[in-house]
Amino acid sequence: MNIIITGFMGTGKSAVGRRLAKKLRMEYLDTDDLIEERDGSKICHIFEEKGESYFRRLEAAIVREVSHLDNYVISTGGGVVLRDENIKALKRNGLIICLAANSETILKRTTGIQDRPLLNEPDPVRKIEELLRMRQPYYGKADFSVQTSNLAVEEVTRRIQEFLRKKDEGCSCRPGRA
Repeated sequence: MNIIITGFMGTGKSAVGRRLAKKLRMEYLDTDDLIEERDGSKICHIFEEKGESYFRRLEAAIVREVSHLDNYVISTGGGVVLRDENIKALKRNGLIICLAANSETILKRTTGIQDRPLLNEPDPVRKIEELLRMRQPYYGKADFSVQTSNLAVEEVTRRIQEFLRKKDEGCSCRPGRA
């Protein structure tokens, strides 16, 4: 079984994923890192030079590949949820945890980072809010969600571990939020 960490950029997916993997004694990988490794260039360059469609196809191929792994915490790019095939592949052998944050927190956490191609525009807050609205139904397919805006990585990790513990104990809990 894998634990999949998804959510919008700046919600803490990589930091929480690494910490959770360490706590659970699982392997860790980040699909964005694999994409960059396979393509030989940074994601921002892939977007600029080859376009978002190319990136999403490469991302889907990576998702198919990592969905066959076992005992991994896998952090995904924020748009991985946009393809139903990605969600289905990841859920076959994993639980999907969505990290969320408000637009102000996301902007604060991503300001000054040049590798955010979707936010390279004059009004990034408007773009964040637009993308969050559009992606909400997709993020809503997660097994569990955590609002990270005012939480440290350790607290987010603790909440996910608590959800996993309850799930493991056979709790008939429905997907929830923390």
